[in-house]
Amino acid sequence: MTCYFDVEKCKVCPQREGCYKEGSRTKTYSVSLKSKLHEQQKVFQETDYFKDQYRQRYMTEAKNSELKNRHGYDVAISSGLFGMRIQGAISIFSVNIKRILTLLQEEKYNGTEK
Repeated sequence: MTCYFDVEKCKVCPQREGCYKEGSRTKTYSVSLKSKLHEQQKVFQETDYFKDQYRQRYMTEAKNSELKNRHGYDVAISSGLFGMRIQGAISIFSVNIKRILTLLQEEKYNGTEK
């Protein structure tokens, strides 16, 4: 919501300091009105649950980035839903195998091999 003021009144206003600039032709004041949905989201973002989930989000985003940038999950190789499902399954499978091999290598290196 934007309100427009008469500059002539601003020139003689006792509270014009910091509000009115000399030489201005117009004076406006804007207030953003939030819907109930925005208010609910703002309250939700203050909860501990949201803050905890937000802190953990980077791990998921890192995995998504690896899938897209290193394993071709960003562009479909074949057409059709079945082909896209197969490509997704293979990409996720290869990332998981890579992670398993890394964990096995770390176990072997640290001497905690079972």
